[in-house]
Amino acid sequence: MCGIIGINSNKPVSSTIINSLKKLEYRGYDSAGIATLYDGLIDEVKSEGRVNNLEKNSLVQSMKGTIGIGHVRWATHGLPNSINAHPHSSQYVSVVHNGIIENSTLLKKFLISKGHNFKSQTDTEVIVHLITENLKTENIVNSIKKTLKSLQGSFALGIVFKDQPDLIVGARRGSPLAVGYGPNENYLGSDSYALKSMTNKITYLNDGEFCIIKKDHVEFFDEDGVKVNKKVLELSSEEKSYDKGDYKHFMAKEIEEQPTTLKNGIKEYIDNSNNDINIYNFPWKTNEINAITLIGCGTAYHSCLMAKYWFEELTSLDVSIDIASEFRYRKNRFKKNSLYVFVSQSGETADTYAALDLCNQNNMKTCSIVNVIESSIARDSKFVLPIHCGTEIGVASTKAFLGQMLILYIFALKIGLLRKDIIKEKFTEKIKDLKTLPKLVEQTLLTDNKIQTISTTFNEAKGSMFLGRGFSYPIALEGALKLKELSYIHAEGYPAGEMKHGPLALIEEGMPVVILAPRDSYYKKTISNMQEVIARGAKVLLITNKSKDEVISENIWEKVEVESTNDDLLPFLLTIPLQKLAYYSALKKGYDIDKPRNLAKSVTVE
Repeated sequence: MCGIIGINSNKPVSSTIINSLKKLEYRGYDSAGIATLYDGLIDEVKSEGRVNNLEKNSLVQSMKGTIGIGHVRWATHGLPNSINAHPHSSQYVSVVHNGIIENSTLLKKFLISKGHNFKSQTDTEVIVHLITENLKTENIVNSIKKTLKSLQGSFALGIVFKDQPDLIVGARRGSPLAVGYGPNENYLGSDSYALKSMTNKITYLNDGEFCIIKKDHVEFFDEDGVKVNKKVLELSSEEKSYDKGDYKHFMAKEIEEQPTTLKNGIKEYIDNSNNDINIYNFPWKTNEINAITLIGCGTAYHSCLMAKYWFEELTSLDVSIDIASEFRYRKNRFKKNSLYVFVSQSGETADTYAALDLCNQNNMKTCSIVNVIESSIARDSKFVLPIHCGTEIGVASTKAFLGQMLILYIFALKIGLLRKDIIKEKFTEKIKDLKTLPKLVEQTLLTDNKIQTISTTFNEAKGSMFLGRGFSYPIALEGALKLKELSYIHAEGYPAGEMKHGPLALIEEGMPVVILAPRDSYYKKTISNMQEVIARGAKVLLITNKSKDEVISENIWEKVEVESTNDDLLPFLLTIPLQKLAYYSALKKGYDIDKPRNLAKSVTVE
């Protein structure tokens, strides 16, 4: 979480920093701030809430500095108010920070004993005073090196100095940070998205590195303060500026973009001339792999859970899934014949990156499925499968979820064919069905009006449940998560067969329950579970697929039918009405759909 921008230029930078912070607001929107250097002083302005609040401040509008740093915050230590907002400054130093300093309490005690006074509740402020203290006896490079070695935890830092009006220092450990290059000015940013509007030439800092950014050149150092050479990468210019267009929210746009997301993914991976899947440069022979572990967080974890069913159906691999935040703290027994697959929209998810790093330390086979190919997870994986879904701004993931599922399904199909776990004829048939998926999703999006009406009942309830079996179970989890994220309504996803083992006690008269019951091999069992909750007073929303056979409809409150396809692909279609249900529930409540409370898009802290 949190977003950092820094600019060293020969012209005033405040308006450019504000515009860049708006692009970074998906990383945090509790508070925002900016600091510039002008006339030998640090000029700092901060505000609670969104960047718009900061922009309206007359003090920001009058800032004249040509060098500055800015920050959008997702609160960890301290309330989300203007005092705790970044930058944090002393008389000599101003700092913006993404991450968590785990030994901040001990450092604060030490610094207070040295006469330093603290204003905020944040862990970040110890960095300011530590640098200030070290500058008493050290030059810039040595003071930074000494400060960084004192810090435990994760950080991306942007630092300016009152007595050094020609430079910005950037540093990283655990949290991403990039340097951008422009004509007569250079930049610091927590990701490429904020920098793309200014430059397409970027260098990424590795863990432990720091840099000194001047207007005309940048110097990089390792953790020991030794200069290192870094490559300048040129970012793809495919993605143009991304705005809402005629949509009220980015999420609404991103839901409607899902047919295009699927088309792009299919175009990238499917060879139409011979109905094959192109996955180039896969670095291992498939007979060297007999197990696969799928790792992710949140929505990405749900895509992993979905993929488990596909890999089990289409391959003979042993398949396991793991929540990234749990994986790194367990005593893992790594095996050389295992493939570890890491799924992340941003490619910067801290828990997922830490799990990847642990696997790399043990020299495991690592593959990532990400939407940002320049990200830390992509760069440090031994093989990458991009999602190709384009920029996703809404905090609650929609098109990236379908993109993750698509690539995981394609990957499972290809592995199954290479290992001869499925025959060529079956593989070809599934590829043929896959090509129809974008059109089926497009048709399923037309369930709009009915979902709008249904959403009112969920808003009036104190809680709800989402039930499914087999392929539908991960989608039930994802549907419940979306409703929680956007509408702040308590919702739980369960395997439908588990209701009688405890959760059935929660069912009461009028409680809305979503039953995902496509006409697959689990259909009859799921319908039986549906009757169990109906008998206890639940209002059932049945989501199934179209069929000539009439579904059992007695006592069902509402029914939504998606298009029909093979069982493997039905989860893509079942997802659509659940996304819309969450969207319209939040819309009717008047909530901020693109930026739900307490959440951020890129989760870069543990």
